[in-house]
Amino acid sequence: MKTESNYSNKKFLVLGLAKSGFAVAKLLKKMGSDVTVVDSNPLEGNTEAQALMDAGFKVITGSNDASLIDESFDYLVKNPGIVYSNDLVQRAEKLKIPVITEPEIAYSFSDATMVAVTGTNGKTTVTTLIQLMLKHSPKFKNSYYAGNIGIPISDVIQKATKDDVVVTELSSFQLQGTIDLHPRVAVLNNIYSTHLDFHKTRENYIKAKMHITKNQTKNDYFVVNWNTEEWRGLAQQSQAQILPFSDNQELDHGSYVKDDKIYCNGERIMDVNEIQIPGEHNVQNALAAISVAKLYNVKNEDIIEVLSSFKGVKHRIQYVDTFGGHKFYNDSKATNVEATIVALSAFKDPITLIAGGLDRGNGFDELIPSLKGKVSNLVVYGQTANKVIESAEKADVSNIVKVNNLQEAVPEAYKQSNDGDVILLSPAAASWDQFHTFEERGDLFIQTVETLKGEVK
Repeated sequence: MKTESNYSNKKFLVLGLAKSGFAVAKLLKKMGSDVTVVDSNPLEGNTEAQALMDAGFKVITGSNDASLIDESFDYLVKNPGIVYSNDLVQRAEKLKIPVITEPEIAYSFSDATMVAVTGTNGKTTVTTLIQLMLKHSPKFKNSYYAGNIGIPISDVIQKATKDDVVVTELSSFQLQGTIDLHPRVAVLNNIYSTHLDFHKTRENYIKAKMHITKNQTKNDYFVVNWNTEEWRGLAQQSQAQILPFSDNQELDHGSYVKDDKIYCNGERIMDVNEIQIPGEHNVQNALAAISVAKLYNVKNEDIIEVLSSFKGVKHRIQYVDTFGGHKFYNDSKATNVEATIVALSAFKDPITLIAGGLDRGNGFDELIPSLKGKVSNLVVYGQTANKVIESAEKADVSNIVKVNNLQEAVPEAYKQSNDGDVILLSPAAASWDQFHTFEERGDLFIQTVETLKGEVK
């Protein structure tokens, strides 16, 4: 790790804790900066705030009043999920204090090579696959993953050396708060319309995503999904060397599928059916990862070993169990309609779908083509339940049941489903109406499936 950067010995206000705020506050203080932490949650039960106070930090809890920042601060480091309309953030911008996010700080102190991954769907899977593949690269001593995957970059860069690689998952929320972030390799997996409650427009959302390549040069690489005209057009905004990938067209260079076989730069890598995780979207995820792996001289046999043994990331179309003639899958990470469409397309067997969650104001009619003839039973709960029902009725889903919560939804889905059905939790909505995180929702689904298994045997 570097001993100093542009962010050494400055005065910071860190707004919002959780994992990334806690980690970046500790990193900044270690690097000689004056750090004040502000968290809107009360001190009681706030373990991160209490730990920082015990370590001698100035910590203010239970408030994020605009008066807490003044001209003496050099930067505000914002938790990615905090909206820019927040009073304290607005005050900082009025004072012309830069508002940044944790990846910006972490990158500035990192000695390691950075591979950065973004996209609407598939980020975590691609990040994980790349990290697993780069463990076999002769270019690096160690490979790590970090970022939106649930591990703060600020922690990882402290152990990663110049001989290592850190594969970083970056959300639009994180990327919007970057200034000098400059990955050696950037990956754009896809872009659909989501998080518009935060970004307000698709244009703003795309602009945030494209921060991943804004500082790249001709000596860097931008790996881009080549499946749509829009994404191909976005590639033209980058100064980096473009490495395209596609599962629907043969390419002059890059990774692609031809006759159910995967190629990279004309070299056959493996058969599509060797990929362990189900669904066409996971073929695209594999292509993105292969593009990066081949860039760093990973051998084909190592790529095949990873893709033929990897069974998926937790909460991302994660296989849970099989009993009573039913297969259970946890796709709690499907916090938007597009992710659920992807999940539904991954299965050939009839599906009993569990859906519903936070109402962000959007409708669910985009689901209709995917529900038709695919979903035999639907169990819904949460704030969006009635909206999902409306769309499901238009799709002629004949058996629809509304329940109060996920604990009720799992046994009801089992009761309504038929032998051979896939029971799939893929909510098409965020979890925050009944849960703190999608991980909490997915964990409860797994626990409820385990309980149900004990009851039906």
